[in-house]
Amino acid sequence: MGRYTGPVCRLCRREGMKLFLKGDRCYSDQCAIVKKNYAPGQHGQGRKKVTEYGLQLREKQKVRRFYGISESQMLKYYNMADNMQGITGENLLKILELRLDNVAYRMGLGSSRAEARQLVTHGHFKVNGSKSTIPSAILSVDDVIEIKEKSRSSEKIKDLAESHSGNTVRWIDMDLENLKGSIIAEPDRDDIDIPVEEHLIVELYSR
Repeated sequence: MGRYTGPVCRLCRREGMKLFLKGDRCYSDQCAIVKKNYAPGQHGQGRKKVTEYGLQLREKQKVRRFYGISESQMLKYYNMADNMQGITGENLLKILELRLDNVAYRMGLGSSRAEARQLVTHGHFKVNGSKSTIPSAILSVDDVIEIKEKSRSSEKIKDLAESHSGNTVRWIDMDLENLKGSIIAEPDRDDIDIPVEEHLIVELYSR
């Protein structure tokens, strides 16, 4: 199944929380959760009994929608996390955080992950000196991410840089003047501000 292309505000309403998929709009009174804080659809305001499986499924869908990934990608990342040392759920979130599109978003070079992903696919970024157009590329400590020279004159890039309020995560060292950042550490669970109970995702895939 391809990437979801419908109205993303419905996704926030379905999960009952802000997923910050629309950038600045999510912080305004125009946010769908502010206006319609109930699930979309004819029966969205009805009460439903939530099963254990339902809770696990919602956590998985929540993470998928936060990071904008497909079900097949989610399963691939889970299998990667399960084969790593450490806690599987935390490993899964760490992998997702280290995707190039998310790193670009964390650097402030995108008002949303979707916008950062688009900038990556349009060829505005370099990783370790080479052009990269793959949003799903998993980065590592010491990787350097920067805006290409030719792209620095773009009005969109300039606006993003001007609105950047400073480094927001400790594991990225951001050089805003040169539109460059480097990964100085792997993200810990405390660094990941996504309100999700990742152990429920592990339970779901372990069924």
